[in-house]
Amino acid sequence: MTSDAGQTVRRWPLAEQTEIQHPETTSARPVIPGLLMKYIILIGDGMGDYPIADLDGLTPLQAAFTPHMDRMAQKGLLGLTHTIPENRQAGSDTANMAFMGINPAAYIYGRGPLEAAAMNIDLRAEDIAFRCNLVQLVHKPNGQVFMHDYAAGHIASDQAAELIKDLQTGLGRPGLAFYSGVSFRHVAVWHNGPAEASTVPPHDRTEQPVNDILHAAGSLAPVMDLVKRSWALLSAHPVNKARIAAGQAPANSIWLWGQSPPPAFPTIQDRYGLDGAVVTAVDLIRGIGRMTGFKIVDVPGATGYVDTNYAGKVEATLDSLAEGNDLVYLHVEAPDEASHAGRLDLKMRAINDFDAQVVGPLLAGLKKLGAHRLLLATDHFTPLSTRTHARDAVPFVLWDSERTLSGGQGYWEQAAAGGIYVPHAHLLLDRMIKL
Repeated sequence: MTSDAGQTVRRWPLAEQTEIQHPETTSARPVIPGLLMKYIILIGDGMGDYPIADLDGLTPLQAAFTPHMDRMAQKGLLGLTHTIPENRQAGSDTANMAFMGINPAAYIYGRGPLEAAAMNIDLRAEDIAFRCNLVQLVHKPNGQVFMHDYAAGHIASDQAAELIKDLQTGLGRPGLAFYSGVSFRHVAVWHNGPAEASTVPPHDRTEQPVNDILHAAGSLAPVMDLVKRSWALLSAHPVNKARIAAGQAPANSIWLWGQSPPPAFPTIQDRYGLDGAVVTAVDLIRGIGRMTGFKIVDVPGATGYVDTNYAGKVEATLDSLAEGNDLVYLHVEAPDEASHAGRLDLKMRAINDFDAQVVGPLLAGLKKLGAHRLLLATDHFTPLSTRTHARDAVPFVLWDSERTLSGGQGYWEQAAAGGIYVPHAHLLLDRMIKL
């Protein structure tokens, strides 16, 4: 949609969200005088996208109803930054590490040990930690095997825990152990395992055949042998029989990927002398936080999906700041999961909810905590057209409660392209602190 002047403007596609709400926090907080500057990094995972015909050529961020993020963009420092170095795959590990101020290009690591750190799994130098997804594979009559659902229908954590427990009994052995995480996200630790195997993230093959991976030779072969050995155990499991009877996707396979030995990163205390906390539902982000010196805050009902406890995350963020932490990293996964599922309706809902239930209440609550600065960003693009991560430069806003910076039209990709450009996202934390 365009204005009379031909300038692209927003439309508001969700009829039920027609008025801007300015909620206060969910509990009373006194103003605390004399506090030093507080810092918040606010990440809407996977919000970035390309123009979509069903949105009249707008991106989901551009079409969504996001008055709070727009207000930040209009008064803050708006721009684009790259989160994925040339030597790294486009992923949430690399992108979120960059926003925590770590240069991901300088370290060799995989997602496995980061998630192991979130789960308090002690790794030895010779341990290779793999991310272990519970997935749904579909076996076609012609022998083709498809990655139908990389998240096994976002299986509930209690059901997943039963499956992982029995996988440990059936497949675990000295030097190989399975650990239960959240929903479909788990960890396998393989002592002296095949670190060099060219594993593939399951969300990169959604609705695509995976026979080439399953039957690969070399160092990938023993990894895929474990995957194939999981089929008989999982297909016959009572949890999956109950899920099928209920019309839910069965978790009929594991999928191992993102492996490496444990890395060592500099901490937020070493770099800036700050105390930090991480609020997220995702073990990967917890792991990066723990390995970089952040405290981990648990939020009941935080799922990493559109049904997550948004209010609880905001409350935990404000509490963490009021209790003495200098910086909180608040991460919301829902837009990314909607994108991987190829669901425009869910992505629009996730972005609208992120603005209405996270950004708005957070800005209102921060007023009671004194001076503060925010870095608002999406960690990477997850285009609905590809259903996987992309390397495009992402929009960000630096916001200072005490002053107006340069400002822009609003918070979406094309508007941010008219602002500043920061080539490496890991420099933004330093820039926020030194504004």
